[in-house]
Amino acid sequence: MLGEKIRKKRMEKNMSLKDLAESTDLTASFLSQVERDLAEPSITSLRKIADALEVPIFYFLLDNSNTSPVVRRGERKILKFPDTHVVFELLSPDLNRQMEIVMGRLEAGAASCDELLSHPGEEFIYVIQGKMEITIGEETYVLNESDSIYYFAAIPHKLVNVGEEELVFLSAITPPQF
Repeated sequence: MLGEKIRKKRMEKNMSLKDLAESTDLTASFLSQVERDLAEPSITSLRKIADALEVPIFYFLLDNSNTSPVVRRGERKILKFPDTHVVFELLSPDLNRQMEIVMGRLEAGAASCDELLSHPGEEFIYVIQGKMEITIGEETYVLNESDSIYYFAAIPHKLVNVGEEELVFLSAITPPQF
């Protein structure tokens, strides 16, 4: 299924395997095996493929067969990156929109990442529970329950749970990054 999605998106972009290989620094033979589901790409390789095909990485990982505009509590897609403490629940129906809405959860004392990270677009965060420290570039802000922040995500940023309980927050990101 993963390989089929990659091949379909590559064909939509009118790219050959050679074109995709050149854009990702992966070999055409490896990409061919991935498309035929004979090999599984690492997260790093999948991110390169997603970047080259101009889609969020989770475009390839989520089952988007349900097209309902309603997302039920028990039917949310869980998004978790390796080597991170943040768990995201996708609140928007899929990743084929101009904006994505996620609920993030971060355990007490944990950070979203080791170093400040950036991505294209804009982001809005609303703190539902807990206490968040967010660093955006050179500035650091502390947000409590019911506080919010809006920033340009191209500026490197990082979240830290500085409270004693789980941090729960709502985030709206445009364009979609997952």
